[in-house]
Amino acid sequence: MELRAELLKSIWYGFTALDLEKSGKVSKSQLKVLSHNLCTVLAIPHDPVALEEHFRDDDDGPVSSQGYMPYLTKYILDKVEEGSFNKENVDELCWTLTAKKNYRPDRSSTTVLPEKDAFRLWCLFNFLSEDKYPLVMVPDEVEYLLKKICMVMSIELNCVELEDFTSQDVVQQNGFSVWAFLEMMNSGKITRGTDKDIISMATEEIYREIVCDVLKEGYLWKKGQLRRNWKERWFTLRPSSLAYYTGEDRRECQGNITLDGNCCVEVLPDRDGKRCMFCLKTLSKSYEMSASDTKQRQEWTTAIQTAIRLHVEGKTSLHKDLKLKRREQRDQREKRRLDKEEELQRLRALQEERERKVAELELLKEAQKQAQVLLEQDEQKRRQQHEQLQQALEIQLREAEEARASMQVEMALKEEEAERQKKRILELEEMQKHLEEALQLERKARMDEEEFRYAQTGLLAEEEEKMKALMALQEEQEEYILKTEREKQELKQEMENKSRSLDEAQRQLEEVRANRYRVDQDVVAAQRKLRQASTNVKHWNVQMNRLMRPIGPGEKRPSLGSSFSSFQMPSQRDPGLRLRVRADSKDKESKENLDNGAGCEDEKRFSQASNGDMDIP
Repeated sequence: MELRAELLKSIWYGFTALDLEKSGKVSKSQLKVLSHNLCTVLAIPHDPVALEEHFRDDDDGPVSSQGYMPYLTKYILDKVEEGSFNKENVDELCWTLTAKKNYRPDRSSTTVLPEKDAFRLWCLFNFLSEDKYPLVMVPDEVEYLLKKICMVMSIELNCVELEDFTSQDVVQQNGFSVWAFLEMMNSGKITRGTDKDIISMATEEIYREIVCDVLKEGYLWKKGQLRRNWKERWFTLRPSSLAYYTGEDRRECQGNITLDGNCCVEVLPDRDGKRCMFCLKTLSKSYEMSASDTKQRQEWTTAIQTAIRLHVEGKTSLHKDLKLKRREQRDQREKRRLDKEEELQRLRALQEERERKVAELELLKEAQKQAQVLLEQDEQKRRQQHEQLQQALEIQLREAEEARASMQVEMALKEEEAERQKKRILELEEMQKHLEEALQLERKARMDEEEFRYAQTGLLAEEEEKMKALMALQEEQEEYILKTEREKQELKQEMENKSRSLDEAQRQLEEVRANRYRVDQDVVAAQRKLRQASTNVKHWNVQMNRLMRPIGPGEKRPSLGSSFSSFQMPSQRDPGLRLRVRADSKDKESKENLDNGAGCEDEKRFSQASNGDMDIP
């Protein structure tokens, strides 16, 4: 499936190159030529009639890529056998078709890459591009490829120019197309005046390393199996084999050592005049080899162990595995970014909820103030009514007192009059014998006295009625006072209920604040994890750069090998595990500190709320 996916990437360029009108369709005659050439380079028999039979139900018009795909799969790709053809020939065929239409560099410029280097960069682009069409390469992969090329050339990548290219809107939305990538390389801004031969050598080396799966190349001394003499050979290490040739042109292959899980590498002591020796052991043979120095021996033994590990793990290509790991890292970064955005949205929602609670609390406070004002107004009205009623009662009491005093004065006058009448009666009694008329007058006086007494009795009865009315008014006043007290108690109960509602709203606000504080702590923990993960990724990149250092040639090749970095086996440990353990322990500590801090803050806020001094943000 991996081979088919790589072939489809190249064939896609060939198909789109035949679509001159950019309509997404190609004529059948052009598809016949393309199919015939594909069968030739893929070393499979070509059936010229199959295309017509496959599309005999269609009209005579052109065929789209979706229509051509079933034929390509059934009659070409299903017949492909891995190892029976050279994939480079397929790439060259598709490059020739697509370059005629799309690759038109400025030949007058001194920074334009040779055709062979452009082809190798096109193949590298296809290898590192995403598995979706149209083919594009994400900026991270472009930076990875350019760093490897610059590292081979022993120059530093111009990150400013690369950021200028990646900051374009088209690149940000869709990624790098191969033609934009080649245009950037032809501009010379990345290579910065480096000699074309050096660029070609670096491009070829990266091409063989990534596309051709060459883990390491170079000269080694090898001890013969029969004559036991030492000969210098050019060795090429791939994930499944170690081949050696008479020279670095790789024309005459002298042998091929198959690598599997039963192979191992051992370092040997110096002997027979050879130094920096090591031995590659298989089930059937042992191969003794000698490197030029200790560094080269370490690089070769590490690279061979890496090839054996890849074979044991069932992986056919180191860089395909690395590409998948980089893609997983990008997916993880994107996931973390999305999680962070979701967390920010949640924080915004919490902030809006907090603001809404604060607004509700303000409304409750305003309502409480209005209720307090209304209560004070009602209380003032009741006091005024009570004062008016009390004043009226006092006036009535004063009038009753005045009436009583006047009645007492009258009674005193009547008593004096009675005394005078008694004296008169005595005088009349003395005169009774003398005058009968005086008796009549005395009787009349007695009758008048009786009438006066009747009037006095009526006045006393009226006074009793007024006293009863006064007592009734006092009882009514007491009832009104009791009613006023009950209403005051009801208003006080209502105020207590509203105060409890206010306390509940304040408690909910404090809970929201505590939740926000915990969320802030979680964000800080997540950022700390992110920084730790970033540190781990940087450490991993350093390790990978150490592992993926370029292949240096032997002593007979021009001295570019001194700048090539070695390829070392990645560590089998999982630093992410230690990171997760540390992050879990730090999360527990931060949660305990958060709980303690939240409890103290809640106690402080509760004390402030009880004193009426709580601040509302």
